[in-house]
Amino acid sequence: MNYTIEKNEQYALVRLAESAFESEIPTTFETLSRSLFREGYSNIIVDAASVETIDESGISAIRKVNRQCTNEEGLLILVTKNEDLIDEIDASNLGDLTILPTVEEAVDAVFMNELENDFRSESDDEFDTGSAFGHD
Repeated sequence: MNYTIEKNEQYALVRLAESAFESEIPTTFETLSRSLFREGYSNIIVDAASVETIDESGISAIRKVNRQCTNEEGLLILVTKNEDLIDEIDASNLGDLTILPTVEEAVDAVFMNELENDFRSESDDEFDTGSAFGHD
């Protein structure tokens, strides 16, 4: 799999340099994603601007990585403007996969997701304050 990776505090950006997300590429992508999870990255942006086709193994790999990101309260974001590719992915019922046209929008989505997670955890903490005080 030909790619470059940029790591930021909030996300990892994987820029694919492949025209097809198929054969051995999805397996390599899953392996790369697992190592990113181990490093603490739950937000993964995949710049798939050069990708024109995807097969079932590619859909399956995206589904697995997307589920892992969601379980970690993160996002998997696919960046592409290719309508045919978007239609193919939409037809595979990936449901909550985020597809955006630009990397900049994907970065914004990561920051918004992080803010929502922070806000959600602060709201949860408000309800826990009663148990923080011991009773005699």
